[in-house]
Amino acid sequence: MTVIQKKPVNPIAHLSAEDIEALGAELDAIRDRVIASRGERDARYIRKVISTQRKLEAGSRVVLLFSLFPPAWIVGTAGLAVAKILDNMEIGHNVLHGQWDWMRDPKIHSTSWEWDHVSPADQWKHSHNELHHRYTNVIGKDNDLGYGIMRVDEDQPWHPVHLGQPLWNLLNACFFEYGIAAYDLELGRNLRKGRHKAPEFRARARAVGRKIRRQVLKDYVLHPLLSGPSFLHTLAATFTANLIRNVWSHSVIMCGHFPEGVETFAKTSIEGETRGEWYLRQMLGSANISGSRLLHLMTGNLSFQIEHHLFPDLPSNRYQEIAPEVRALFDRYGLSYTTGSLPRQVFSAWRKVVRLSLPNREKTRPAGDRPAPALASAGA
Repeated sequence: MTVIQKKPVNPIAHLSAEDIEALGAELDAIRDRVIASRGERDARYIRKVISTQRKLEAGSRVVLLFSLFPPAWIVGTAGLAVAKILDNMEIGHNVLHGQWDWMRDPKIHSTSWEWDHVSPADQWKHSHNELHHRYTNVIGKDNDLGYGIMRVDEDQPWHPVHLGQPLWNLLNACFFEYGIAAYDLELGRNLRKGRHKAPEFRARARAVGRKIRRQVLKDYVLHPLLSGPSFLHTLAATFTANLIRNVWSHSVIMCGHFPEGVETFAKTSIEGETRGEWYLRQMLGSANISGSRLLHLMTGNLSFQIEHHLFPDLPSNRYQEIAPEVRALFDRYGLSYTTGSLPRQVFSAWRKVVRLSLPNREKTRPAGDRPAPALASAGA
């Protein structure tokens, strides 16, 4: 495993190949224990969250029928924003990961779930579950790193166009669900390579178009029309709720993989990668957010991004439970557990976006001049 060096000390130099596989075995044991203990408590949790989200959305839609009145607009907009965040983060993201498939409930299953998002569930599952989680923080493989529009590491060549990346990132935050849809389509790459006329791409693009039409019709036509004289106020409320949801989701996801202290990896790092090395890459390439139970719920428990990336198919309500064990492993194996409050992690991620929009202050060492990680010398 080749960690791209941004520090004078290689974070895994002290670990032997045997250490890494022992670490992997300990993490496997945690995963196996949680899987064996899944049961009614977990099922009640996700059903309660889904029920609460649906009641909150329905209630907020009713209040917005009277959004002509400022108190109703504020209450309805806030409620709808929270409902949309719950739908995307704690419910949609985690159901589509297959975290609840073990329940064998066709209504809460990754193969049948569709969410309040312009990206079709099947396309998101491919880009997120199959690509992002497989290639976590591998530059050139994991498109979640900068979403293909930003420079994400000092070793990437700087170009004047990168000066605009703070603006691109802000726009991406505001219209995040559309950015994700374009990302799932690999729109930029397919346009650059002339694949936009390929039948497969066109079929996927039509599916995105249909999903966008359904979302726009629901949010910006049907529900505002039901409000009668409150049409424009409900329209504005829905746009505001979507904006809040988008900025929140973008912020949480940025905090998971982009703050200072999170490592990135070279493409060659995953050649012949073992189970233990995959675990180690997830540990070094993720960051957590500290906070209350409410914050964890509103982030979809992605405030435990490290635990999620180690065990993406475990029920999200279990991440807080196993986090102390995982952190103890970091300490025992001499690894840095990157975590911080939401304001701190958001600030760190945005500072990195701005810093990398500028040329490096010092010339980055060529790859051949960097110290070879212990794993390379161990033949892993």
